[in-house]
Amino acid sequence: MKKGIHPESYRLVVFKDISTDDAFLGRSCINSKDKITWEDGNEYPLVKMEISSFSHPFFTGKVKFIDTAGRIDKFNKKFGKFAAAPKEAEEA
Repeated sequence: MKKGIHPESYRLVVFKDISTDDAFLGRSCINSKDKITWEDGNEYPLVKMEISSFSHPFFTGKVKFIDTAGRIDKFNKKFGKFAAAPKEAEEA
């Protein structure tokens, strides 16, 4: 491996899937303000993820519907005005 290209802050980090509350310990250099006490009694930085192998349908074999209606409504509210603009321009 080349020297000097890898981060110095590579350490143990707990990754937690917020949709299933499952967690695993891995190594990363990602920054995190949150901390968690792991099963071994040590405190590690906590990285929260929306989806992981614990909740992804490819790995679980089940389709789990997550509350995305709020996200869709928020998107439509934010960008809905742009969808209406081209139709009005075509009519004029």
